[in-house]
Formats: sequence, structure tokens, C-alpha cells
Amino acid sequence: MLNRVAKRIIISIPVLFGVMLAIFIMLRLVPGDPVTTMLGEHVNPAVIEKISREMGLDQPLYIQFFKYVANALRGDFGTSYRLNRNVTGIILEAFPNTVKLSLLAAAVAWLIGIVSGIVAAIRQNKILDRLFMGGALIGVSMPVFMTALVLQYGFAFKLKWFPVSGFDSVQAMVLPAIVLGWNSAGSIARMTRSNLVEVMQNDFIRTARAKGLREHGVIIGHALKNAMLPVITMMALQLSSMLSGAVLTESVFGVPGIGRLAVNAIENRDMPLLQGTVIFTTILVILGNLIADLLYNVLDPRIREGA
Repeated sequence: MLNRVAKRIIISIPVLFGVMLAIFIMLRLVPGDPVTTMLGEHVNPAVIEKISREMGLDQPLYIQFFKYVANALRGDFGTSYRLNRNVTGIILEAFPNTVKLSLLAAAVAWLIGIVSGIVAAIRQNKILDRLFMGGALIGVSMPVFMTALVLQYGFAFKLKWFPVSGFDSVQAMVLPAIVLGWNSAGSIARMTRSNLVEVMQNDFIRTARAKGLREHGVIIGHALKNAMLPVITMMALQLSSMLSGAVLTESVFGVPGIGRLAVNAIENRDMPLLQGTVIFTTILVILGNLIADLLYNVLDPRIREGA
């Protein structure tokens, strides 16, 4: 197990380095000068030149990049051009809000998705199956921003049940969590149903029934345990994607998280802040993939090395 973890970490290093290089190059190709953006258009050119020199922006790009990598390895992502604050501190302030939103969204997705998938599999080709799978298809197909706007208009603007935006109360957390978890719930429901239907056709299920076990005992004790392995892997991957990809949800509902930070950084051409958020979310995705891989190995002994 330790060897597997070490191998995955080693493989992830070039990926992280590649992301850092890609975002560094792309931001330098965008037209405009960050110092001009920070100070305004009518600043004296001599002042712009002086500040550029102090910030190291006059140095060759390869020197800027390697300095950035060296600082990032120490946890220093630089200073925000717009906020004039340490990027690492800004990200760590916003991260707890993203974690809260992602955990709530994951709970919504897992609860709705697993229950719907089990019911649909048990009631295969009946009205409940079609109803739940139709809802799952809508969840997978409907864009996140559209789901957010529909729920925001219906439940916040019209019915006044929840705040339109914000993240400072339990009520304010409900709609963003549902919006972020809805798409994942559809994927989980579809996978749970298909896996459970497939497992229910196996010989060991017929053997369990022949022994006189009740149907709910067969499903929970035998079928569900085997059908949930790929679903658990998907759930772990989805949690990491929620932590790193809540940009639209946070923007629509005004949640002060990592995604909203990235949007503000793009609008203000705040290169250090944008680079920091991208690298931070890349690390989260890498960790999520590592956890999912380890979970699968722990839960399914058949794929362990040497098994």
C-alpha cells in the first residue's frame, strides 16, 4: 500500500509541474500589463517601470517561472496585485467556505443518488424506475448555472424560503448545496442502479435467495455491498471535483470560496491569485484521485497487488 501511494505521488509531480507551467504561460500571453491593471491607465510610465522591476516582472520569463516554483514549494504563492495580500492567506481564508459547501453538496448527492438508484433497481422497468432515472437524466444534463438560476428564482425570489445569495446561515447554505450536488446525484443514481441490476443477476444472489433469505437481506447484505464499489470510487472523485470546481455555484450565490476567488482574479487580471487558486485546486484533485484509488484497493481485495 505504501509503495502504491509513493508511486501515485511521484506520478502526480509532473502533472502538477505541467499545470504550473501551463497557467504561467497562458497568463503571460493575455494582453495587458498587470502593473497598469493594478495602478490604473493614467500612471506615469516611470512608476510602472519601477514597480515592474520591484516585482521582478522585467526579468526573463524562465527566471520568473523558476522563482515562482521555488516559492510555491515553500507554500508561498506570491502577493495579490489587487488586494496586496499574501495569496496563500487569502486562499486559506476562503477554503473553509468551499469545504462546507462541498460537504453539504456531497451529502445531498450521496443521499439522493444512492436511494434513488436502489429504488430504481428494485423497481426495474416500473414507474418509480422511470421517474427516478428521468430525474437523474435531468440532473446530469442540466447545466449547473441553469439549475442555480431556476432554484434561485423559484425558492428564493418567488417563495422567499431561502436567501437569494450569501453563505452566512443554514438557510443560505441549502440552495447552493442542492445545486452543486444535483448533477452528482444523477450520476450516482444511474451508476448505482446499473451496478445493482447487474449484480442481482449473479449466481451468488440466486444462492442467497435459495437459502431462504428475505429480499431486503439479499439486497443489503449481498448485492449492495458488491454493487457499491465503483460508486464509492465515483463519490470520492466527485468530492474532490466539488472542492475544486464550485466556481459557478459560488459565483451565482455569492459564496466567498475558492471558485469566487478565481473569478475575481480573472476579472482583475490578478495573476498571483489566479495561479494560486488553480494550483491549489489541482492539488485537491490529485489528492481526491489518490484517495479514490486507495479506497478501491481497500474495499476490493481482488485488485490489490499480489492478490
